[in-house]
Amino acid sequence: MGGFGFIAWIIIGIIAGWLAEKIMKRDHGLLTNLIVGVVGALIGGFLAGNLLGVDADGNWIVGIIVATIGAVVLLFLLGLVKRRT
Repeated sequence: MGGFGFIAWIIIGIIAGWLAEKIMKRDHGLLTNLIVGVVGALIGGFLAGNLLGVDADGNWIVGIIVATIGAVVLLFLLGLVKRRT
């Protein structure tokens, strides 16, 4: 997802974080959604590129889908860690 600029990463991160929050039935604020979305975009981009061969370079829809999937994975893993502690 290297074709996106800084502002695009922010927008995609907020959207992906918000979607992941709704999918996982969580309640976070805007800043947390942004962080979860951007980290999720990194995770999703890694998984999509290495496992599926999908490149979201410059495509907003694919970028949001990939980032959302990564954010859901992140929230799921954080939920597992939180339960064990």
